[in-house]
Amino acid sequence: MGTVARDGADAWQLLVQTYTSEVNSPYLFEVAGLVLGLLLGSFLNVCISRVPQGESVVRPGSRCGSCGKAIRWYDNVPLLSWVVLRGRCRDCCAAISWRYPAVELAVGVWFAVQAGQLWEAFSFSLLSAGHMGTAFDVASQVILHVGLAVLGWLLIGLLVMDWQTMLLPDAFTFSGMGISFLLVCVQAVFLGPTEDQVILGAHHLRLASPGNVVDHGNVFLTGPENMLGTWLVATVGAAAILLMVRWLYKVVRHREGMGLGDVKLLAMMGAFLGFWPAVLSLFLGVVLASAYSIVLLVRRRAGGATRVPLGSFLAMGGLITALVGSHLIDTYKSFLR
Repeated sequence: MGTVARDGADAWQLLVQTYTSEVNSPYLFEVAGLVLGLLLGSFLNVCISRVPQGESVVRPGSRCGSCGKAIRWYDNVPLLSWVVLRGRCRDCCAAISWRYPAVELAVGVWFAVQAGQLWEAFSFSLLSAGHMGTAFDVASQVILHVGLAVLGWLLIGLLVMDWQTMLLPDAFTFSGMGISFLLVCVQAVFLGPTEDQVILGAHHLRLASPGNVVDHGNVFLTGPENMLGTWLVATVGAAAILLMVRWLYKVVRHREGMGLGDVKLLAMMGAFLGFWPAVLSLFLGVVLASAYSIVLLVRRRAGGATRVPLGSFLAMGGLITALVGSHLIDTYKSFLR
């Protein structure tokens, strides 16, 4: 057993040395993230156009929305094709919306940022000052940034879809919650015997057995139980906030003021980010939506009954929170001390 442990430690040491000696720049990570993001951004454009209409994202292939002609493979290269074609269809010369390159670029930049942050986490958090992270440390960082990359992809898509159609498809929100749950389960696999264990307090357990045995010990949650429980509380708690707001609005105004899509969107953000970051996302989204509504009212382009795509602003709040939410929360806590 001792030999196996030493061999494992030597293998981990070799992996760390290889990483620190060869991967000494974030650019490789960022370029890879950018390329992957551009490709997934192109696919996201297909989802944005078809999912709200209940259409397949696989068949038929990409076609011009004006003339219906199939788009050639070399005219479907993210960003580059739109620039080369000057934003027009090769066959009918109809204008191609700037939304397509904008979505591709947004997803590409988002993935590049997450890839760069993953490199920084490896370099400074796990491997700095001669410290080698455990397998759980490495897995946690990978899962964190993979999760944030997926969340960004989903939020960008939902932002555009809600802005254009006032719809937040379940295919995105429910799938997001499912992916988040899967990532938490994968992370739990890498937990050590007592990692993330939570001791709740002393208890006395009286067993119904001969001799009336009393067991003195602690009530505790194992690491996996704690992680899955936290995920469940964050998801349900985030949804409960908007459900309460929705119910109060209906009681006061006697009409629906918010769709369930917004509730499911916030629940998805709670699943990925946690409860308090989801609350921050809600706060930021409401502030942004309010500012937008005031601008419309001042310019007399809206009235008291005008619908605002709240989901788009919630998605913006989620993106901001995913990037700098921890800093905002820490700053807020510092004012309370």
